[in-house]
Amino acid sequence: MIQNSFELLVMLKDAGFLKELRDPRWWPNSGTYEVVVGTILTQQTKWEKVEKSLDTLKKSNINSLEEISKLDIKTLATLIKKSGFYNTKAKYLLTISKNIIKDFGSFGEFSIGVDRDWLLAQKGIGFESADSILCYGCMRDYFVVDNYTAKLLETYGYEFENYEELREWMSRGVLENKKKIEQLYGRDISLNEIYARFHGKIVEYGKLQPKKKR
Repeated sequence: MIQNSFELLVMLKDAGFLKELRDPRWWPNSGTYEVVVGTILTQQTKWEKVEKSLDTLKKSNINSLEEISKLDIKTLATLIKKSGFYNTKAKYLLTISKNIIKDFGSFGEFSIGVDRDWLLAQKGIGFESADSILCYGCMRDYFVVDNYTAKLLETYGYEFENYEELREWMSRGVLENKKKIEQLYGRDISLNEIYARFHGKIVEYGKLQPKKKR
């Protein structure tokens, strides 16, 4: 029985996660506008399909939120079609891109100035999406939790009322054991990197677990 999220981190690290070293913070191209795009496109679909849409955007020379904001919705929907639910996602992506440019001017200024309330006010952005953008896109100290997190903790007898309660429990174990985590990694490591990699470990672990038959 694990007592806190630090013990969960140790367990996952001892098991060899992260296995995919695609980015120091696990999410591909962390710290860039692609996190905003990917966060919306990955809703209700697999990341492999998102990568195909991202490649299509790049091949069409769409390489920034500014360029996305100038597209008409039908064109954008066609470019991201491989991610599924493309009409809805195009609407969400176009809206948030326009709002970021309008309110912040650029992704760089957005990453410095945005807060969680602004993100949660955007269509198509819930708690998990907002925290993903803040953690992986803006390099802020926000822990992302998801269904993989909840299901993993259920196996240890933990149940949480809502997203925020789960996020608080995961964050607390890290904050209370920050020095031990630095010893575990053998180096100084930022809270953002811990949160980012920890969430990545959980997702990778969760994807390897057999799905329960209904």
